[in-house]
Amino acid sequence: MRFLIFLIFLIGAAAFAQQPVDLILHNGKVFTADSNLTTAQAVAISGEKIVAVGPSAEILKQYKASRTIDLGGKFLQPGFDDIHIHMRGDPPYYVDLAEVRSIQEIRNRVAAKARTLPKGAWITGYGWSEDQVEEKRKPNRKDLDQAAPLNPVAITRAGGHSSVGNSLALKIAGVDKSTPDPQNGVIEHDDHGEPTGVVRERNDLFTRFVPKEKPADLSPSLTAKLKGLLAKGITSIVEANTTLDGYVEWQKIYATHANELPRAAVQIGWPGVEALQKYGKKTGDGDQHLRLGAIKVFVDGGFTGPAAYTIEPYKNQGDYRGKLTHTPEEFYAIFRDAHKLGWQIGLHTIGDGGIKLAVDILSRVIDENPRADHRHYLNHFSMTPPEEIYRKMAAHAIWIAQQPNFTYTLEGRYRDNLEGRRLQLNNPVATPMKHGVFVGLSSDILPIGPLVGLYAAVTRKGMSGEVYGFEEAIGMPQAIAGYTRNGAFFTREEKVKGSLEAGKLADMIVLSQDLLTVDPSKIMDTQVEMTIVGGRILYKR
Repeated sequence: MRFLIFLIFLIGAAAFAQQPVDLILHNGKVFTADSNLTTAQAVAISGEKIVAVGPSAEILKQYKASRTIDLGGKFLQPGFDDIHIHMRGDPPYYVDLAEVRSIQEIRNRVAAKARTLPKGAWITGYGWSEDQVEEKRKPNRKDLDQAAPLNPVAITRAGGHSSVGNSLALKIAGVDKSTPDPQNGVIEHDDHGEPTGVVRERNDLFTRFVPKEKPADLSPSLTAKLKGLLAKGITSIVEANTTLDGYVEWQKIYATHANELPRAAVQIGWPGVEALQKYGKKTGDGDQHLRLGAIKVFVDGGFTGPAAYTIEPYKNQGDYRGKLTHTPEEFYAIFRDAHKLGWQIGLHTIGDGGIKLAVDILSRVIDENPRADHRHYLNHFSMTPPEEIYRKMAAHAIWIAQQPNFTYTLEGRYRDNLEGRRLQLNNPVATPMKHGVFVGLSSDILPIGPLVGLYAAVTRKGMSGEVYGFEEAIGMPQAIAGYTRNGAFFTREEKVKGSLEAGKLADMIVLSQDLLTVDPSKIMDTQVEMTIVGGRILYKR
């Protein structure tokens, strides 16, 4: 009898024994971003994966962790998945212009770099915007001549669709008053017909003369930039354009630093059908840290020029409608070949004309060569297309990687170039969703911080505070899901990441404010307190 009582005691004790795990986060508000957009209080993690999500009392009762973190009521959600971003390493002649607020500051930074380089050495840079400098104009060749008269200078606007060079850079590039616009590009001129130094959509007029750094020399700064994304709460990205050779450098970085970085998928710029056939790999090849993404194809230009291809002409610009990068026949061949080879296709389409053309051709390719679950998509989708295009996209499962932050950051570009409905309905989100078009959210580095995208998605406000087409706004739960769970679908990883559910990768962030209840005006004041990737705390504020 005593033995029987002892046996019953052991069985009962085993039944109530706590399951060992590595980490528990509790006493918080946990937004899971699951299909029901539910909330909880605690998460238990073992190894790289989530074991359980639920009430704090229940999790603490069932599990015993080697480390427990009391969230003190703070907000926990899945890590952001930025499905359209650009990451590059910086050469020694590079100047960071992302935070400049005046043209004088641009001149100062370029001049400071010139003092570190020999005469005749190139200076490049990135990140200026006429909308964010106090002069409210683009820098020009004279500004750069003043800063570095003995060095060729070419600095690229935020977004990457135009550059400005100084007089020496223009001379090297062979650009003068009589130079015609290059194919798919525009050379801007002043009132006297002289080039201002600004070139739209053809940065290569300058960059082809810039000495090429060895990829290995750029890897340290690229690695540092990738680590820096963790402070923004980004746990996964899609690098939006590199080459087959460039992907090799990504593989080298991740072979050494995979456990220190956000997860990544890398798009490959269309290399030609022969190169792709010879390559032998396709979208999805890789692992949970690094994999191949879609084939990237530019259909038109951007709005910072502007050069996006529109159905109707731009405001106050005669019959100018922007630029296509290829003929319709060339687009058809590219889409057909990439589709047949089993690749996902991610198209740069910004203007409504570019969107319509791309959807028409891509739909034709899909009809002619049916392929289940292809997951082709349009990047940007900055203008609202005709109603029929939404229906065609839904019928052919063509998705959108949208950047709601453009409504905020590029407000000045839209106001200068669009009007009426085209201006109000820029960067639509709600309407595509209502038509059954799958939408993920991302940044395209304008700026990278996801909080700007969330703010614009729910408020539809530009930098001035003006609201544009509020009917395109979505709720915060949907916006967070768009920037987390929906992103996982674009890389075919929805079963392993993107939401806080048992069995999925423990990629999550702690924020200083509850995004579900915070005053919308305070969204961008939110701080990332902690970033966890695969159960490892990789960033803590």
